[in-house]
Amino acid sequence: MSYIVLARKWRPKRFAEMAGQEHVVRALSNALDSGKVHHAFLFTGTRGVGKTTVARILAKSLNCEAGVSSNPCGTCAACREIDEGRFVDLIEVDAASRTKVDDTRELLDNVQYAPTRGRYKVYLIDEVHMLSNHSFNALLKTLEEPPPHVKFLLATTDPQKLPVTVLSRCLQFSLKRLSANLIVERLKFIAAAEALSYEAAALALLARAADGSMRDALSLLDQLIAFGGGALTEANARAMLGTIDRGHVTRIVEALSREDGPGLLAQVRELDRDAPDYDRALADLAALLQRIAIAQILPEAAQEDEEFDAPTLSRLGAAMPAEDVQLYYQFALAGRRDLPMAPEPRLGFEMTLLRMLAFRPDTTAAAAGTASSQSAGSVRAPAALSIDAGSWPAVVDAAGLSGLTRQLALNCAPATFENDVLTLRLDQSAAERRTRPAEEKLVQGLSKYLGRDLRIVFKVEEGAVASPARQRVAAEQDKAARAAADFEQDPAVKGLRERFGAEAHAASVKPVN
Repeated sequence: MSYIVLARKWRPKRFAEMAGQEHVVRALSNALDSGKVHHAFLFTGTRGVGKTTVARILAKSLNCEAGVSSNPCGTCAACREIDEGRFVDLIEVDAASRTKVDDTRELLDNVQYAPTRGRYKVYLIDEVHMLSNHSFNALLKTLEEPPPHVKFLLATTDPQKLPVTVLSRCLQFSLKRLSANLIVERLKFIAAAEALSYEAAALALLARAADGSMRDALSLLDQLIAFGGGALTEANARAMLGTIDRGHVTRIVEALSREDGPGLLAQVRELDRDAPDYDRALADLAALLQRIAIAQILPEAAQEDEEFDAPTLSRLGAAMPAEDVQLYYQFALAGRRDLPMAPEPRLGFEMTLLRMLAFRPDTTAAAAGTASSQSAGSVRAPAALSIDAGSWPAVVDAAGLSGLTRQLALNCAPATFENDVLTLRLDQSAAERRTRPAEEKLVQGLSKYLGRDLRIVFKVEEGAVASPARQRVAAEQDKAARAAADFEQDPAVKGLRERFGAEAHAASVKPVN
């Protein structure tokens, strides 16, 4: 017997087997079971999410010899012939190869005739957006008022190209891209049913590469079976997909956390020996940084990751400030965008990593720069036991606080500072900035600045707290109000009002620094 590819062998044959399209299945099932079935359906969505599969199951439900229902028997002659693609009253048309109006007219000439075998004559037109304008015009009248024995099932990946006159005559169902987790679970089920041993990380790589398409995922699974001789291992999956070994990307992040420029370039040289896809390498780097960010905020989520083990994510998360992880992630995304313009892919990849080091926030330098600017003129850093509302902005600068930690501090105002316990009043409107990592870094920064350990107690207040952030907003509002008043008193503005009846748009008046 000839081999049947997995995408065909495991194509769902009933609605209950459909994965991830519950909203479509529910609507169609209710329509079938109530006997209120529309004459024209449009199924949209990206490739491989089940548009044609849903249409075939619907055709089977309409023509099952046991009766119209959402659960066709699957054993009668009509069900078997539809599954095998040889049911005479299911007319499948590939619009990409039959775009001419003559093809459409030839197709519609047979609409008036009753079904040969089934209850309904079903026209399944795939990639319907490929029809010409004349073909759509020929289809419109029949699509609006077909004979009672005819159903139209249209499928497309690009519904924007369909005329609104066609869209208005169809019930439209948008099939979703499938999540990587859902694809992984389906791959595990199929691998177990096929008696294949697998590594979970290998299936996770296939699911990510499938980009929301179950059909692509099954095709990749077929390819991996052939590539690895049946061994569904992570190493084989990475070699087949051209992705870099996770050890490489982990060592790159470790070098970043140490600010180790020579070590970082050494990793690039080692990586280059495998002639990798550098765009995919940046994607893998961004994926790891995203997982690290999650582990920093929700440590328990790291336990569920199938590609990177929890101890690795926890270790990397502890080695880098959250602000750095966010910054590196943005650089990785920007690097993918700029990669086509680089002289060579490797150089683009290398420069992205160097940018991460070059533009990393330097809290030591920031603190030194603050102290230098204060000694030169404006505000001096306060004495180590002098922390109050007046000195608080200078304390924040002198302690070298940055990122989310700095934002938290600037939305607070000191209440008391006694026995190494600093009580901070926190504005209720900024309470979401109070996270455990930000609190810990605030304690560390102030303790280092003071030269001794201290403890911080927060008092969240509903009323307005006179924090530096609120004071800055108030100052900006006052400046804007004064600018608006000055604008109203300007002689030129008054002249325009008097001569032409001009009106000023208040929101457009901005203060000039």
